Amino acid sequence: MAASLASLARRTITTTVRNAASGGGPEASAHAGGARQWKLVSILVAFPAIGLGMFNAFAGGAHHERPEFIPYEHLRIRTKRFPWGDGQKTLFHNPHLNALPDGYEDDH
Repeated sequence: MAASLASLARRTITTTVRNAASGGGPEASAHAGGARQWKLVSILVAFPAIGLGMFNAFAGGAHHERPEFIPYEHLRIRTKRFPWGDGQKTLFHNPHLNALPDGYEDDH
């Protein structure tokens, strides 16, 4: 009796593991087209959108005039120095577009 119970338990566990590993349950067939749909959306929508965005960013060539520097007291407040460089420039400082508290670095 104990041997047949152990054999039955082993077969039940083996069958359960095999069914779970195959992923072939009744609910799996209802969602079978989901991966294909997302693949098509990625190829037909996402990749062209990324390409158009790159074209707009790099080949658009829109050059804007930088605004005139007006030393407003509430802008560019430095209560303590930045821990890099001379302490006045932000981490991604652009000398053409980003003004320091006393004006632009370069005059063109």
